[in-house]
Amino acid sequence: MSRIGQLPIKIPSGVEIKLEGNNVHVKGNKGSLSETFNNNIKISQNEDQLRLERSSDEPEIKALHGLTRALLNNMVIGVTEGFTKSLELVGVGYRVEQKGKNLTLNVMFSHPVNIEPLPEVDLKVQDNRIIVSGINKQKVGEMAAQIRKVRPPNAYTGKGIRYLGETVRIKPGKSARAG
Repeated sequence: MSRIGQLPIKIPSGVEIKLEGNNVHVKGNKGSLSETFNNNIKISQNEDQLRLERSSDEPEIKALHGLTRALLNNMVIGVTEGFTKSLELVGVGYRVEQKGKNLTLNVMFSHPVNIEPLPEVDLKVQDNRIIVSGINKQKVGEMAAQIRKVRPPNAYTGKGIRYLGETVRIKPGKSARAG
């Protein structure tokens, strides 16, 4: 048995779940999400719990068992609490401005970089930090990765856009190596 796949998913109060074959619709106070899952995983609902069972012990289906459970759990957490990722700009002259829903990054290019948020994702600016939030964990992570990709941290100076709390290993320069 998959250790993750066999764990039940507790459904908090205020969350509605509709099962229609492979389609699962989750609705909560922050919004609603729907997803279609593989036929080999059977999803059943008992009062305030969701349980998953797989059809066979083939390696692909075993992998799907844990994956499906994790995705369903993320859907339930997303519609109740939501997800956030924070990024920080490190470097002299690195700035971010918010214009409506979009962001304008000034990160030492000859031009400003405009970023439009994905659907279901909100972008906020506080000081030199960007906060990406939403109910879909995959889209929040994807949006944060797209923003970081504009100017990833430099390995020699550490300047760039990084996740909050991310440690960047600084390489020694030429003069420090020789010797």
